[in-house]
Amino acid sequence: MEKRLFEVVLEKSVDGYFVYCPSLQGCYSQANTYEEALTNIRDAIRLHVEDRVAAGEALVETESISVTSLEVTV
Repeated sequence: MEKRLFEVVLEKSVDGYFVYCPSLQGCYSQANTYEEALTNIRDAIRLHVEDRVAAGEALVETESISVTSLEVTV
């Protein structure tokens, strides 16, 4: 097994944390605490990657991920 680095995004709300991996579409989790959220997404990433490898799918290398704020009139 090789180690790989995956970026994750954590969003805090009144209900806890929502976390996802932008480079793996559909790979997300949630938890009550920050630490739980990281544990959960680590497991979700591992399972997601194992499934893709088993299906013969290639993992896409993400060049970079940016986060910014955008003002929108609503």
